[in-house]
Amino acid sequence: MTPVHHRSHVDDLLSFIRASPSPYHAVASAAQRLEKAGFRELRGTDDWTGTTGGSFVVRGGALIAWYAPEGMPAHTPFRIIGTHTDSPNLRIKPTPDTGSAGWRQIAVEIYGGVPLNTWLDRDLGISGRLALRGPGGTTDTRLVQIDEPLLRVPQLAIHLDRTVNEGLALDPQRHVAPVWSLGDAEEGALLRRIAEAAETDPAEVLGWDLMLHDIQPPGYLGADREFVVSSRLDNLVSVHAGVTALAGAATAAEESAYIPVLAAFDHEEVGSGSDTGAQSPMLERVLSRSVTARGGTQEDWSRALAGAFCVSADMAHAVHPNYAERHDPDHRPLPNGGPTVKVNVNQRYATDSTGIAVFASACERAGAPWQPFVSNNAMPCGTSIGPLTAARLGVQTVDVGVPGLSMHSARELCGADDPGHLAAILGAFVTSG
Repeated sequence: MTPVHHRSHVDDLLSFIRASPSPYHAVASAAQRLEKAGFRELRGTDDWTGTTGGSFVVRGGALIAWYAPEGMPAHTPFRIIGTHTDSPNLRIKPTPDTGSAGWRQIAVEIYGGVPLNTWLDRDLGISGRLALRGPGGTTDTRLVQIDEPLLRVPQLAIHLDRTVNEGLALDPQRHVAPVWSLGDAEEGALLRRIAEAAETDPAEVLGWDLMLHDIQPPGYLGADREFVVSSRLDNLVSVHAGVTALAGAATAAEESAYIPVLAAFDHEEVGSGSDTGAQSPMLERVLSRSVTARGGTQEDWSRALAGAFCVSADMAHAVHPNYAERHDPDHRPLPNGGPTVKVNVNQRYATDSTGIAVFASACERAGAPWQPFVSNNAMPCGTSIGPLTAARLGVQTVDVGVPGLSMHSARELCGADDPGHLAAILGAFVTSG
């Protein structure tokens, strides 16, 4: 990509992030982009027989999309891009109304590995989905997004806690009840406010999956705007790159020897153990059904899987200038140096030498750089959906990701060139002949 194309890609990424404060919004944003590229949604209860072209399946905060050209053999191998839609945050409890000392507050639960100090003194909105009462005992869902400064987790003044900077440790039992008004906690007040934003009656709301998000918009940083700063870069950078690659692959799929697939899972930040996570059978069942829908047999399915390959794309750590000793001394990725290939011999990442070769080949075709990443031996290594996908499907997998700072913070940073590099590499990966 040229610098102009990189900037255009990031401008679109920023729009994608702004529209995607929750996993459910991220899926809706991805689906909208895929539909513009000619993909159509399939439901589990539909008859998929004879389905070709671009298709996608949505379940909650997860999306599986693929492109199967007409006439492509049913045993054609898959090229899978694995990502996740969720990010660490604060999620609203089922009984949210609480308060203390004359303040109206809401009860929240910590989701994933949240550095709590990054959520202090930030203007917070609410987003997610409501489960509504439908006709005849059915239920429906509706997205809600309130980009207003409704809430705030206030920092205790340093005059009242002179030890606040000692290790920056916070007690999660005392620091995550955001304030949002004065007065006693009035039961149902929060639900009424959210239902109003969703244009529905509070009495019709039977449940919710709601979370807080920083309303500060994403943007550029640096003397030459060489960085991107935003909430949820982990992992919407990869979701957006995957959608871009898949939409582009649809125009070149006729010449490809593979069927391109995007798997955007939910709940990666808490272990992926849900019906929409990488440990679930969702991807396996969707891909298997796509084979049989095109007339394939069990043997065709086995052949398609045996020849498949997955790139698990998640954010990675750039070397931190203030904590360089926390990184491996010989593996120190920098922003704008290209995506990293993440290696861990204990299989916290699924990368091996042949996986590196496949990814490096895609980088060469895309004309994009890449960097190796290995954790410091003295530090516990993170993980991603790569090992889960590899173990679940028996598919060879390589773990990669855009390097950044402040991972899991309410405000993360990455290079402005790297998202475009990742999208170009993924595009080359899924369309290689």
